Amino acid sequence: MTTKSDNMKDIQDLDQTDATGTLTEQETDEAETVMTATDERIETVEEAAVNDDDSDDIPEDVVLHVSHVSKTFRLPTEKASGLKQAFINWTRGIKGYTEQHVLRDISFDVHRGDFFGIVGRNGSGKSTLLKLISGIYKPNSGQIVVKGKLVSFIELGVGFNPELSGRENVYLNGALLGFTREEIDAMYDEIVEFAELEDFMDQKLKNYSSGMQVRLAFSVAIKARGDILVLDEVLAVGDEAFQRKCDEFFTAIKKDKTKTVILVTHDMSAVKKYCNRAILIKDGVIIESRSKDDVADRYSLENLNVTGALSNGVDDSPADEEPKEVQEESKPAYPTGLSERVPVLSIIPVSSQLLSNDEDFVFDVEYQFDEDIPFYLAFTIYDLKRGGIPYDSGSVPMTRHGHQRIRFHIPLHLFTSSDFKLVVSLREDDPNRVGEDVDVSLRTLRVAFTNEDRSCLFSVRNDARLPNFALILPDRFDLKQHYVALDGDADNESDAAGGQADVETDGSKG
Repeated sequence: MTTKSDNMKDIQDLDQTDATGTLTEQETDEAETVMTATDERIETVEEAAVNDDDSDDIPEDVVLHVSHVSKTFRLPTEKASGLKQAFINWTRGIKGYTEQHVLRDISFDVHRGDFFGIVGRNGSGKSTLLKLISGIYKPNSGQIVVKGKLVSFIELGVGFNPELSGRENVYLNGALLGFTREEIDAMYDEIVEFAELEDFMDQKLKNYSSGMQVRLAFSVAIKARGDILVLDEVLAVGDEAFQRKCDEFFTAIKKDKTKTVILVTHDMSAVKKYCNRAILIKDGVIIESRSKDDVADRYSLENLNVTGALSNGVDDSPADEEPKEVQEESKPAYPTGLSERVPVLSIIPVSSQLLSNDEDFVFDVEYQFDEDIPFYLAFTIYDLKRGGIPYDSGSVPMTRHGHQRIRFHIPLHLFTSSDFKLVVSLREDDPNRVGEDVDVSLRTLRVAFTNEDRSCLFSVRNDARLPNFALILPDRFDLKQHYVALDGDADNESDAAGGQADVETDGSKG
C-alpha cells in the first residue's frame, strides 16, 4: 500500500536535479535549448558560442527562434497482423502508411517581453507547433532554439495524479516543469490563492470538480516563475470571477517586459487585447504574420469563407453514392425557399465580408419574378453572436420584373463588432389587407426567401477599444436627456447635453 509519505518521497526524488549532473537553476536561466530532428541539447552561453550552428547568431532579445521547421506524421494504410503479412506488403511495394504534413517550413522569432499569438482553424497545426516548442515532439527538419525556462500549459491533466492530494499535485507538477522543491515552496501560496482552493488542497484530486482541476492546473502554469509561458486555449477557464482574475493577470504580465507569453486561441478579441504580435497558420504554413489586427481579421475572414462554403453545400467529406435514379427521384424541383413563381433568389456579396463600421456592406440580390403584379424585397440582418435582429428593411418596392440583379449598400456606422447573417425575401401584397392604413411591411406576404445556401454572412470588426456588448455604438446614438426638478417646477428644469447638468456661471445661484 502506497502511503502519503511514499508519494511525497517520490516527488522529492524528482527535485534532485543538481545531484544528477544537470544544469543548476542559474545555469538553466542563462542557457538555451536547441531542438533539431536529430537531437535536443541544453547549451550554456559559452557552449553555444563555440558550437557550429546558427543558434549563436540569434539576436540577444530573441527568446524563441523557430527556423524552417517541418513536422510529419505517419498514418497507417495497411494492417500487418504479423511478420508474414508485413513481408508480403514489402514485396508488393506497399509502404503501409501515408505521410501527413502537419507543419511545412515554419519560421518566426519571439522576442523577450512579447505577448505572441498563434491562431488558426482546428487542424491547422497550432497544437503540434506548441508541442514542438515545448520539446514534446521533435521536428523532422529545421531547428528550434529556446532561451530560458519554458512553462507550458497545453493539455489539462498532464502531470497530475488523481490519487494524490491537491498539495502533492502542485509539487509533482512543479517538479515535472523543472522547478526545485525550494522554488515550489516559494510559489505555493500564490498558486493556491490564485486557484481559490485554500480549503481543498489536502483532498485527493479525483474528488475535485472538473472546474477545480482546471483552475489548479492553470494556476500552477501561470504562477510558475518561468521566462516563457506557453498557453493553449485556456482563456475559458473557470467561472466569470476566475476569468476576470485571469484577465487581470494577463493585463499585468503584458506590461512585464521580462516575461514572454505564447498564446494559442480562437478568441480574436483576446488576440487584439493582449497580443502585440501574432501569426496565422493554415494547412501547416504561415499565411499571415503582419500586425495582430491583420492576423485577427484574416482569421475571421477565413472562418467566414469556410462557413459560407459549408452553407452553400460544399462538403469535402466522403459519402456513399446513391444510384442516379434515387437521386433524381429525391431531388426537389426547386431548392428550399424557391418555387416556380420565384425560381431565382440569392445574395451575392460585392464588398469584402470583413468590414469596419466606417464602411458600407455592398451586396447584390439576384431574383426572377415574371408576374405583372407589385412585389417587394425585404432583407433582415441577424446577429449570430449576441442574437437578435439589429436591422430589418421592411418591404422595399421593386420596379423591374423578370430576371434582374439589384445592388444595395448598408451603412455600418452604428454597428459594433460581431458576425451577422443577411437573409432576403421576395414579397407580394396581401389581398386581405390591401388598402389598410398600415406600413407596407404589415400588408405583404412572403413568396420566396433565401435559404442557408443563398443567404450571406459578413463580419464587423472595429477598434478593440470600442465597446461591443450592445447592438449599436453608444456614441452614434443621439440620446436626448434633461434633468427634471424634484418639486415638479418645470421652470427649474434644465437641459443636460452629454449627461451634465447646467451650472450657473454668474454666481447668482448657489
